[in-house]
Amino acid sequence: MAHSEKRVPKVSVIIPAYNVDRFIGRAIESLQNQTMRNFELLIVDDGSTDRTGEVADRMAERDIRIDVIHTKNQGAAAARNTALDRARGEFVHFVDGDDWVEPTMLADLVKIAEADDLDLVIAGFYIETYYGSGDQHTSELKSQPSCTFGSKEEFRACAWRLFDTNLLYTPWNKLFRRSYLEHIHARFKPTFWDDFPFVLDVIRDIERVAVTERAYYHFIRLRAESETARWRSNMYEKREEEHGWMLDLYEHWGLAGDPASTEMVQRRYVERLVGCIENVCNPSCTLSEAEKLEQIDAMISSERAQLAVSIAQPHSKMMGLMLIPVRRRDARMALAEGRFISFVKRHNTRLFATLKANR
Repeated sequence: MAHSEKRVPKVSVIIPAYNVDRFIGRAIESLQNQTMRNFELLIVDDGSTDRTGEVADRMAERDIRIDVIHTKNQGAAAARNTALDRARGEFVHFVDGDDWVEPTMLADLVKIAEADDLDLVIAGFYIETYYGSGDQHTSELKSQPSCTFGSKEEFRACAWRLFDTNLLYTPWNKLFRRSYLEHIHARFKPTFWDDFPFVLDVIRDIERVAVTERAYYHFIRLRAESETARWRSNMYEKREEEHGWMLDLYEHWGLAGDPASTEMVQRRYVERLVGCIENVCNPSCTLSEAEKLEQIDAMISSERAQLAVSIAQPHSKMMGLMLIPVRRRDARMALAEGRFISFVKRHNTRLFATLKANR
């Protein structure tokens, strides 16, 4: 009876949660502490095998704004889509179950959105990488100066800066107008790294967008448990697919020949190519030495790789050095470099996070 009496919320906050019982309480509390009170919190317990669902249920008993949906394990994409189908708010905001947010986030973002009738507001965020034991972590701010774009053309022309600071890849540093999501039938695709294609669908033809330099979201990375720390046999194919999406987006926007946008797209590709080389050097990789060299040679010798490395303008001397094996098409040098990166990534999380942030 109590749930049927709830008023229509201003914002639907969506949390997909799988085996995050150590963190889900903090995520929920950070939302309960919001200065804006009129929101609903839809938590999808994605078949957790730990106490995630129990913690969420217990907190929902004391807060009428919280609905917990229990499903079988289907992944974050399906969990988010389940919540989107039930959302009632004028706006939508996503939060991951192991992250947390600042108390004025919803109020500030809604104020910006309503001031200019916007469909999307993009905020800054923090990447907090934990290492060692206890509370030791690095904190990296991702942000761009506040701006309300006057047209879709202005947004598109400036988007390369937002991509460059990682503001256009994830759904959780954004406030979306729900009617716009429904108008374009935006839903998450059933794939790992499902965030990026969802955001690309949203921004493809969007017109009313703003950025705020304020950062509210704390993205928590536990390096040892991170998805990016595992070997993935199809990482290269996935990066190739993503690059194709970027090329298609900028072709659609009519900016395929724009110098700043082109440089960003090609630098993005070659930087992630270095990540693919490191992935091959992960100790969990089952390829033989000869197979690793063959795969790396194919990566760095492709037309895409050589075009990208000829256009990219690295932002640091370190990244410039890391691209030398690609320029030389030297698979053995690239393999040695990948092994070094992999070693640092596994044995000195703080150094790796610092180097990555300053690449």
